[in-house]
Amino acid sequence: MMKFASRLSSLYHGRSSGLARSWPSLSSRFVVAASSASSVPMSLSSSPPWNCSIIYGDSSTSTRLRFLSSQPDYTNYETWHKSNYEQPSNSHSLPSIHGHPHQQTSRDLHADLPRTSVLMELSDRVGALHDVLKYYWKYDVNITRIESRPVVYNRDSTAGGQSRPKFDFFVDFHGKVGDPNVNALLKELKGMTDKLLVLDEKEVHWFPRHISELDLIANRTLDAGIDLEADHPGFHDQAYRQRRSKLAESAQKHRVHDEIPTTEYTADETETWGIVWDTMESLWQKYACKEYLSSMNLMKKHCGYSRDTIPQLSTISSFLKLQTDVRLRPVAGLISSRDFLNGLAFRTFFCTQYIRHPSKPLYTPEPDVCHELLGHVPMFADRDFADFSQEIGLASLGASDEDILKLARCYWHSVEFGLCREGGKNKAYGAGLLSSFGELEYSCKERTEIEIHEQVGKIDGDGMPLCPEIKPWDPAVAAMQDFPITTYQPVYFLAESLQDAKLKMRRYCEMLPRPFFALYNAQTETVHIDRPVRRSMGVPEASPAG
Repeated sequence: MMKFASRLSSLYHGRSSGLARSWPSLSSRFVVAASSASSVPMSLSSSPPWNCSIIYGDSSTSTRLRFLSSQPDYTNYETWHKSNYEQPSNSHSLPSIHGHPHQQTSRDLHADLPRTSVLMELSDRVGALHDVLKYYWKYDVNITRIESRPVVYNRDSTAGGQSRPKFDFFVDFHGKVGDPNVNALLKELKGMTDKLLVLDEKEVHWFPRHISELDLIANRTLDAGIDLEADHPGFHDQAYRQRRSKLAESAQKHRVHDEIPTTEYTADETETWGIVWDTMESLWQKYACKEYLSSMNLMKKHCGYSRDTIPQLSTISSFLKLQTDVRLRPVAGLISSRDFLNGLAFRTFFCTQYIRHPSKPLYTPEPDVCHELLGHVPMFADRDFADFSQEIGLASLGASDEDILKLARCYWHSVEFGLCREGGKNKAYGAGLLSSFGELEYSCKERTEIEIHEQVGKIDGDGMPLCPEIKPWDPAVAAMQDFPITTYQPVYFLAESLQDAKLKMRRYCEMLPRPFFALYNAQTETVHIDRPVRRSMGVPEASPAG
């Protein structure tokens, strides 16, 4: 239950418009992630003549986008992947920033070619987008992405007496202001658009752009698996510390797309797991949300969950990848809240493998394999929960320190200690509750109005609150709510459902002053952003800025 506190401390078819036609309606958002072909086609009135993936969603759900293109071209990424991951049997190992034979950064994807982003505002008329895009072709400027967003309708009326809509187009292309062809293009666009803005490059906190870059932050631990505090139950147990050291070393060697090695747990470790399982099992039936119980049944069936066996991360990760596109990534110890949340943007959960000390099987001062696999992992088999977690992760990319703190608090009060309403009762979906026998009952126990009135805000002789305050789930409120890390929570947030929690979190993330809009392309395992930025702050060691 102490997990995140420690991490914290450190377009539809059929519209007859010239802007849409057989393409998705521009009244919805769409994104075109183009290939490296050197020119953009003449018209959007028929199927796109260049290879691209189209990603779209309604304007109110900007981060829940899906793929439409049946034959997207990811040549750049495939070439990069083959050159960095698929080594010919007779080749020498590539140089590596990690000392790992097949791993390099994604610099080739993003940093080698200069890129410019512009915002074009166009009135909806037949042929409008065609008239603009032909100049990219004329001046041999390669578009890498184009996205539309509807603008509030203007008040001018057309001849038919109806208002004419406008659309903003965010366009990324290779080249920079000052290049002769880019200057000529911008000069032409000024006369063709209602508004044209060149978006300046913004300096932001470093964030991963490709899933491979998670390797750069996974080992930025605030402490490693063997760095125990003096009050840790295993502090004086040298055999326990050596075991932690071995597991930490294995995690530090792991790289994205590597098979997670099997961990041979000892009899003592399995016994500790069994004690926790036996203590929690009846409480789950009583207090866990239905999504957790359903997912736990799946984990038993497909991942070997039982009281007598600690399941393997590799088996679980493979199952979750098929179920909800979530993967587990071994980590040696606690990492910062920024790095941890950045991983969620890629639907990747940083997961410890060590287990609590056997002298106190029902207590752990840090996240361990019991907390991870019994608290967090089953919930990741639920699509709404996985999406919810990714919402927080995407919002964390490039965010300010202030907003990271807000998002971390939201994470704490939901993913770690969240409650939801079910059948007229409060149920737990937070991992800190689902892996803590005492706090699970404390948080979900039914109390009379008199008991609540008399006990809220009061503590017992051990410094524990007698009764929690339950607040409706509101991310804006949760983002400002501090929390203790050594006692039960005095405040919990109650969502109407996981769907309710997700939608409210999405709306909150959209309201944050984010430096850019980000979406995750699951097919290329890459984050696309809507403006050029320089990732210059907090750059990981051996990673180029940019």
